[in-house]
Amino acid sequence: MAGYAAGSTGVLLVGGASRRFGSPKALARLDGETLAERAWRLLGEACDERIAVGKGVEELPFPVLADGVAERAAIHGLVAGLRAAPTDLCVVLPVDMPWMTADALRRLAAACRDAAVPQTGPLPGAYRKRALAALTSGELSIARAIEDLDVAVVQLDEGLLVNVNTPGDVPV
Repeated sequence: MAGYAAGSTGVLLVGGASRRFGSPKALARLDGETLAERAWRLLGEACDERIAVGKGVEELPFPVLADGVAERAAIHGLVAGLRAAPTDLCVVLPVDMPWMTADALRRLAAACRDAAVPQTGPLPGAYRKRALAALTSGELSIARAIEDLDVAVVQLDEGLLVNVNTPGDVPV
């Protein structure tokens, strides 16, 4: 499937604490680019628009929208991205999933009802703005927050869904 997920905004989540990693994951290098640059490029291949969301202090080669919450939880970045997106449909990608593909992101977007997630859980995922009510209920777990929504589960290659947690997870 080539081209964009029409009418979609790619939301890159860069605000994680990186405790186990020991330094910002977004700045780790793989194949000559940082994980942030890699994910930003991928979202550009898959979506019409892009937004990066974090704590607003990240120094990256593109603007980062502050999620406005001191607590670090992926749900806060997801909510901030959905609110800021110029489109109804958002494709959300954490910065620490370097093996994801544009095709897989487009598959999530195409399947999205209220949300579309892979078999492993809520991120990466595609979300519509109507999911905001559930995502702002006070629940910090995205999976629990979307339990009552119309969620499509998209079977993706497990290798695409691996995230990096330590520097040893990123091949040199």
